[in-house]
Amino acid sequence: MELFIIRQVIKMSKIVILSFSEGEEEVCQRILQILSESTRFEGCNELQVEKNISIGEMKLNLLEKNVIIHGTEVMHTNREFEILYLLAQSPGRIFSKGQIYDIVWQEPYSGDYNIVMSHIRHIREKIEDNPGKPLYIQTVWGIGYRFNKNLSSSL
Repeated sequence: MELFIIRQVIKMSKIVILSFSEGEEEVCQRILQILSESTRFEGCNELQVEKNISIGEMKLNLLEKNVIIHGTEVMHTNREFEILYLLAQSPGRIFSKGQIYDIVWQEPYSGDYNIVMSHIRHIREKIEDNPGKPLYIQTVWGIGYRFNKNLSSSL
């Protein structure tokens, strides 16, 4: 059985997981062909496209996995970049700590969410002028985190 993951790139990203048994390669190839011709889809294999996000003074480049703030590159771990990119691609959307963990670590979470909180703190220390009063990543008390939707952006 082969698994293909296709992510629809729109304001609210959705992940579609397709599973095929042996002998269904033609169906799979046809679906991938249709999706690759659409500008609204990004897949994990050949369909991967360059994706840049610019919000406020921040620029994120998915291919190079770098972050530029005020014209200066800011170093991040891979996990920090993935969390920042996840939040930045859907400004205003609230992600719970569990959702962030499940998406970024790509496994179901079964422990303490302090690891997500710790990564958010490290990201804020690197990108915020005042991490105590964050501009980019906002805490939604009792729910999770969101990227500030009130910053000017261009995708």
